[in-house]
Amino acid sequence: MKLFRQLIFTFGLFLVALFGFCLPDPLFQDPVSDVIFAADSTLLGARLASDGQWRFPEISRFPEKIEKSIVLFEDKHFFYHPGIDPAALVRAFWSNFQARRIVSGGSTLTMQLIRLSRKGKPRIWSEKLIEVILATRLELSYSKNEILSLYLSHAPFGGNVVGAEAAAWRYFGHSVNNLSWAESATLAVLPNAPALIHPGR
Repeated sequence: MKLFRQLIFTFGLFLVALFGFCLPDPLFQDPVSDVIFAADSTLLGARLASDGQWRFPEISRFPEKIEKSIVLFEDKHFFYHPGIDPAALVRAFWSNFQARRIVSGGSTLTMQLIRLSRKGKPRIWSEKLIEVILATRLELSYSKNEILSLYLSHAPFGGNVVGAEAAAWRYFGHSVNNLSWAESATLAVLPNAPALIHPGR
């Protein structure tokens, strides 16, 4: 019995250590576009990143309009959950079970950020479990504002446009700081289905 308890204790320590070190650092290592701004923040020029994407450097904090729009559209409980939304996961499981195919993911913004960082892993239940574990771990290391900024810096916004700042310049011709509420709402729907809507057309 003593040996069994020791084995359980050792296994528990192993799981805790695994959980503590499971998060990649940094979360993203994607190349970014070379961007040149004037003194008044006017974009003078930009060049595709080496992987062919318009991906501007990360922004540490986005304006309120785009933050509120993305949270309202993607994850209303973002500021209150620990990385996962159990009710949303249960709803998604039931919807998928009834449809006998994946029609809903139930992912939080934190889980979506993890999926983006893991580069297109298949949408299967084992991967969803990994996302849940990594999302809860991410919430222990990053603030909500940091998670939101990382998501807005790396989410797809249609075609080869990555990140809200690149999308704002591509579709509206100005910085994310100058987005109207309507423009912010338009951008907020793109990461969910970037191929369905093209603001430039």
